[in-house]
Amino acid sequence: KIKEAIERAFRPPFASITKENVGVLPNKNDNYDQDRRGSLDSSASVELQVLRRLNQDLLRSLQSDIEDPSQRTVELELTSEGLRINIFDRSHRPVFEPQSTVFTPYGDWVFSTLAWELSRYRSFAIELEGHTERGHPPVSSVYGDWELSTDRANAARRKLQEHGVHAQQWRKVAGYADTIPMRDQPPGAEVNRRVTVMLKLPDLH
Repeated sequence: KIKEAIERAFRPPFASITKENVGVLPNKNDNYDQDRRGSLDSSASVELQVLRRLNQDLLRSLQSDIEDPSQRTVELELTSEGLRINIFDRSHRPVFEPQSTVFTPYGDWVFSTLAWELSRYRSFAIELEGHTERGHPPVSSVYGDWELSTDRANAARRKLQEHGVHAQQWRKVAGYADTIPMRDQPPGAEVNRRVTVMLKLPDLH
């Protein structure tokens, strides 16, 4: 029911998901189902409207100076789970110092600006993921992509928290090395070097 409500709130451009195509059997207590679904729909719609507003605010704050989408440092995507924010560590506009968890001045600005926006919406849980591209040499024999991606995710957590994100919002901080490339991108593509911030919709069960 929650997924159906979310998909309906997203339309257009998202297609509707019905009871038939998700395999949900009708309940004999139709009145109860109608009342409960109405409550869930209302809650989901409110949360989604908040995410849409945040999405627009972030677009204005972080992408206003970059017209070419392929060169942007920040990519935003509304999903059925919430708002996914990818922050790319591009060579022409790095967020981190090379093979390091130290932020560049630009990276510091990106994450502090992001923190300022996120701190206004404390009802959402936050997950952080660090990712790398495949093929570059490790920092040392005992410090490779797993360590770097995890430490960058934690560096992002500290920076966001330093600038206003509440500590109780964190649900996950993890590093995935080069195991989850961006969709339709080869594992060695630079675009895979990123930190992903997932703003999760509250559990409405």
